[in-house]
Amino acid sequence: MRILAAWFGSHREPMKTSPHIQEKALTGAKFLRVHRVGKHIVCDLSGAVPEPDRKSAESGPNPDLQWIVHLGMTGRLLVTHSAAEVVAHTHARLTLEDGREIRFVDARRFGRLELRDLRHQQAFQGPGSEPLTIAPRDFHALFHGRKTSIKAALLNQNLLHGVGNIYADESLFRAGIRPQIRASRLTRVQLERLRVALQQVLAQAIQLGGSSVSDYVDANGVKGFFQLEHRVYGREGQPCRDCGAAIRRIQLAGRSTHFCPACQR
Repeated sequence: MRILAAWFGSHREPMKTSPHIQEKALTGAKFLRVHRVGKHIVCDLSGAVPEPDRKSAESGPNPDLQWIVHLGMTGRLLVTHSAAEVVAHTHARLTLEDGREIRFVDARRFGRLELRDLRHQQAFQGPGSEPLTIAPRDFHALFHGRKTSIKAALLNQNLLHGVGNIYADESLFRAGIRPQIRASRLTRVQLERLRVALQQVLAQAIQLGGSSVSDYVDANGVKGFFQLEHRVYGREGQPCRDCGAAIRRIQLAGRSTHFCPACQR
């Protein structure tokens, strides 16, 4: 799918790459693949005038551009018809050849838009390891000697990219681990339970479209359903679904943290 036109707003906060550069490079570019790297949406594109020798027999044309979107706390990447009303806080519009538009909307402007020219820059890899595919030995090594709490370590994007507050709390509950425990004190058995729990939680959340606890929707404007599966997050004072104890909420690593004092030790 080719981009016929690109428009970017004047607010500087979402623009990790200048609007002028993004507009010029994206106009005429063609989408090859859209994938996730941690909390980033990465769009692989061929330029408006692709080089004829940038081919691969197995995978087809190689990308020479990447458009990287970080949604932040309130950002949304929507796919809609070009005639649809442009809502407030729209910072980018990509008009596609089939009449649709991709729009980036972010009221608080915590999200970021970046363009990479892969002929001169490295492809985006993310700062940490991918939690869905990390091997047991590599996962255990991440927390060796870490003096921070395991909750803070899970949220450290330089260790594991893509783990957010909700999924850290839910994974720790399923692994039976208190969020306040120092990461370095966890045994290999506990860390393996956590690795498995984290992968299960993330896989289920992806399958159910994420957690719509405030204004989150997907690219089609549809809310997620994983919030219906929360065991601890957002359930302060409510009975634990496993043991009946009241769910507690504390501040840890600058974030609200939820846990069961009976199930997590």
